[in-house]
Amino acid sequence: MFTNHGTQQAGPAVGILGIGSYLPPRVISNEEVAGPAGVTEEWIVRATGIHTRRRAGADQATSDLATIAARQALERSGLRAADLSLVIVGTTTPDELVAAVACRVADALECSVDTAAFDVSAACSGFLTGLATAEKFLRGTGGHALVIGADVYTRFLDPADRRTVVLWGDGAGAAVLGPAGHGHGHEILATKLLSDGSRADLAIIPAGGSRSPATRETVDGMAHHVHMDGRAISRALLEWVPGMLDEFLKENDVDKADVAHAVLHQGNAKLVAHLGGVLGLDCARLHATAPVYGNTGSASVPVTLHQAEREGALRPGDLVLMVAYGGGMTYAFTLLRW
Repeated sequence: MFTNHGTQQAGPAVGILGIGSYLPPRVISNEEVAGPAGVTEEWIVRATGIHTRRRAGADQATSDLATIAARQALERSGLRAADLSLVIVGTTTPDELVAAVACRVADALECSVDTAAFDVSAACSGFLTGLATAEKFLRGTGGHALVIGADVYTRFLDPADRRTVVLWGDGAGAAVLGPAGHGHGHEILATKLLSDGSRADLAIIPAGGSRSPATRETVDGMAHHVHMDGRAISRALLEWVPGMLDEFLKENDVDKADVAHAVLHQGNAKLVAHLGGVLGLDCARLHATAPVYGNTGSASVPVTLHQAEREGALRPGDLVLMVAYGGGMTYAFTLLRW
């Protein structure tokens, strides 16, 4: 059964004032992952379109990647950590089960104790889920928020599982939100969040939680690694996401021909290209980072948006559509006026 959160906006306009991203410097080639996974480099490219991905250093946790991206976003926005009233991190690979990554980031940035900080667990939809949450928070209270998507999935992969190890990379992306309008900021026009818990087992880390706490058996059984049925997820996306998008655009009186840029979750490069066509976004430029960064989880949307900005692809007034989906299943849609 699907649940959803509507898109109607109220209160003063809120937009993105600055964005940033961080990808660890270590590049992992297809050659490095192919052998242990029992596949060839050619098979990886043919199946996923991914050529490389990044891996966090042994001394780096999710909060470290998130903090670097956050500092970039703050610098671009012209704001200080003291200006923030809210920090949200979308992640499913936290430093530890407790405390929240957002609290660690807020501390690293030296935010005031008046700054609220919490994580959202929506898998690869985490950044857009956090964006929707923060946008509505700011419409009611004013102020500024920092929203981050960050994951270190390479710590949770079985090197012998070709279904997962060839896909995932590590990274973080961040955005500072605040008052928008009159040429200031990139206004968030609409957001929508949906979920379908009946498909929760399609992408899961089975052990380490309250249902299956860590034991020798769970460790030996690789139950602390990502288990994913990629084909079933692809079928679910192709079945449901086109209709969800049509409804979202209709609710906001937007024609697909008006969408200038599409930033989709980078599950893998082949899926991004195929899904972009199925969604009927023929007039939009489809941005992709999966070929070089792989699937960076909740970081993939902000990382890809930041790359589009750095490339100079986004022009004032352009309509940007962001779409994410993740384990749960979770789905998120955002319209942004650049």
